[in-house]
Amino acid sequence: MMTEKAVMAAFKKTGALLEGHFELRSKLHSNRYFQCANVLRYPRIAARLCREVTKRAMASGKLGKRIDGVISPAVGGILVGHEVARELNVKCIFAEKVPGKGVDATGKPNTVLALRRFTIKKGERYVVAEDVVTKGGRVQETIDLVRAAGGTVAGVVLLVDRSAGKVKFGRIPMFSLLQMTPETWTAAECPLCKAGGHPVHPGS
Repeated sequence: MMTEKAVMAAFKKTGALLEGHFELRSKLHSNRYFQCANVLRYPRIAARLCREVTKRAMASGKLGKRIDGVISPAVGGILVGHEVARELNVKCIFAEKVPGKGVDATGKPNTVLALRRFTIKKGERYVVAEDVVTKGGRVQETIDLVRAAGGTVAGVVLLVDRSAGKVKFGRIPMFSLLQMTPETWTAAECPLCKAGGHPVHPGS
């Protein structure tokens, strides 16, 4: 079993946990940023992390006796979903971003998730896999897609819970390797800005 120290070391070693001065998509500033794509660059490390969180989920007994597949929201969750599905020995599918209505807070066109390449059969039970959850919007969209197709979500498995356990999906159990809430400030309150620093935009 991996300790929290070992998990943190893996994220830092691969550059997935960044420390500095960042402006997030929410326009808030922070001194930490998770870019899980960096840890997923290394297949063996990624496999070890995904194996660990999947084993924890299975050991809990909360997933039930039958899992038919793993589904992930694109793009970040796809590689996580693939490794989780490998551990569960089930199929792996993903939901894709398609144009939605209107624009987001930054003026970019909104996107929504849709099943374009795959179908879910009525009665199938899925695990939703994701890399990072902050507010849980994309995971909830994925849950809604499964339910709309007549399926059931047995659990949510992810690498990092940036809400520190605050995000919930009703009665669906959620499992993560790390629970963290990075410090955030508005631009006007940011101590790093007051010290003369300039934030960078790490992406998503």
